Amino acid sequence: MSDVEPVIGGTALAVRVLGPLEASVDGRPVTLTSPRLRSLLVVLALSAGAPVSIDRLAAAIWDEDLPEHARRAAQVYVTRLRAALGADLIRTVPGGYLLVTAPEQVDAIRFGRLLDAAAAVPDTVVERARLDEALALWRGAPFDGMRSAWLATVVAPGLVERYLTAVERRVELDLAQGRHEELVPQLRQLAGQYPTRERLCGQLMTALFRAGRRSDALDAYQRLRRMLADELGLDPEPSMRELHRHILTTEAVPAQPVDRWLAAAPVPRQVPRGVTDFAGRAETLARLDALLTGSGSVAPAEVVIAAVIGTAGVGKTALTLHWAHRVADHFPDGQLYVNLRGFDPSGRVMDTGEALRGFLHALGVPPQHIPPTLEAQTGMYRSLLAGKRILVLLDNARDADQVRPLLPGTPGNLALVTSRSQLAGLVAAEAAHPITVGLLPHAEARQMLAARLGADRVAAEPEATEAIITRCARLPLALAIVAARAATYPAFSLAALAETLRDPAGRLDALTADGTAMNMRASFSWSYRSLTPDGARLFRLLGLHPGADTSTPAAAGLAALPVRRARVVLAELTCAHLLVEHRPGRYALHDLLRAYAGELARDTDPEAGHETATLRALGHHRHSTHAAARQMLPTAADDA
Repeated sequence: MSDVEPVIGGTALAVRVLGPLEASVDGRPVTLTSPRLRSLLVVLALSAGAPVSIDRLAAAIWDEDLPEHARRAAQVYVTRLRAALGADLIRTVPGGYLLVTAPEQVDAIRFGRLLDAAAAVPDTVVERARLDEALALWRGAPFDGMRSAWLATVVAPGLVERYLTAVERRVELDLAQGRHEELVPQLRQLAGQYPTRERLCGQLMTALFRAGRRSDALDAYQRLRRMLADELGLDPEPSMRELHRHILTTEAVPAQPVDRWLAAAPVPRQVPRGVTDFAGRAETLARLDALLTGSGSVAPAEVVIAAVIGTAGVGKTALTLHWAHRVADHFPDGQLYVNLRGFDPSGRVMDTGEALRGFLHALGVPPQHIPPTLEAQTGMYRSLLAGKRILVLLDNARDADQVRPLLPGTPGNLALVTSRSQLAGLVAAEAAHPITVGLLPHAEARQMLAARLGADRVAAEPEATEAIITRCARLPLALAIVAARAATYPAFSLAALAETLRDPAGRLDALTADGTAMNMRASFSWSYRSLTPDGARLFRLLGLHPGADTSTPAAAGLAALPVRRARVVLAELTCAHLLVEHRPGRYALHDLLRAYAGELARDTDPEAGHETATLRALGHHRHSTHAAARQMLPTAADDA
């Protein structure tokens, strides 16, 4: 029996995942009985408008239980899904596959956009109407009935959290309108379903108290207190204890009106000083300019989000600061900046709430009027940005979750996020435009050195200049360290400085200046520390690999990992920009990262393990060569 019922000639695809999966083409339902086909459709739908790589699809279809030839198997499933939907609805594009459907036709995406729109409007009547529209899309648990660990553990919790936050905000608005009596049944049901969610319990207590049921309100608090203690070993939050005290003393709980600050605050200009002798990156700057002007694929009505991503030391912050100052006139209402410390030597990642409170202060909100919860802070922040033109620069982000509450919700504003992570979640869910910052081309690297040292000095020693560029792996931070040393010691020849970089083993020692911000080894370490144990071990071993690049099977042999596990670990290193997949299935380190990885291997792993890993890698290549020889020259291979 076929696991699909094909629909021929469809052109308009709709996918609903906020409950049991439903799909239709031109209004006619499409039935998919294969769990893997269902997972494939959902992953493509959640990325509507953006390509999804074949490896990402394979990981979603099989979770970590990948078959031996996962990419080929995933392509088979794509073919079968095309048969179910119509061949024109799944396109093969550079980077993977693209589902041809409007984002608004995917209920999870429409749900998120409606919530963002609700948070952005200052008019609470309009806000409530948008919340109603968003919550009406909810038909039950997301992906109900589907067998996908990735959907259940990674995607669904975020959707449920946004749903509950939206419900709580709507209840907050209704309480402010005095609708406490009619809210009690709904809040009792929700508090029973989510017994440790304190905000819901607090709203139930408030509604009961205002309805004259003080005893019931106190009972609700005691149930929450016992549940938190039994399940989590915690006490209620201070705000809940304060609400309990109010009710005990028969003190009325005031409604929380939405305050507005219309003026009086200075225009925020928070972007730090940029690099005065910035050079190069013309192509990347042009891409950022295109986002600003609304050219290319950007619609004027969109909220523009750019994810500037790349490896450590590649110059993401310098680039974005330079661009922010260059386009300051386009944002007359100000520029907000925060270093989120996602990869920081202190190891202390900035809390999103701390960043939000800083932005609200900059926008003129008095500290005593900042709401206590992250959700309310986010709503106030987006309301204050509505109708303005503000650039929001979120530097050094750890991941997508850290920055989501800091993103504007209305057109006119532009968010620029820099990170060593790929921020695939922002690209998929928030339609962020990924802008990858790579190593400098040779010409731009020379331009950078000339800008810092003077064109005459660079032109006088062309061979030494080329040696410095090559030995710095065309990495801007490394070039900046060498340029700083050359500027400090103008009597030193560039050839002498290039000589200090000749030995690969000592190169990282030479690329160290005052402070951790000008230290290649420290800069790399912040990314390395974020890896899983398997990721860290494979990274170290790749520093011992003798070839210019490696394949997935070769990496598996080097680290003694199953190929399926090696594929996952390689993806982790690629996402952290510690490895580059320069063509499908082939991975490489630039020279400085290779030197750092090898240094870690020598300092961390026993020497005997190095030899064993090298022998495994050589054994893999020997068997691969032998297999190739048998294919090309079967008689000679048998005789060998």
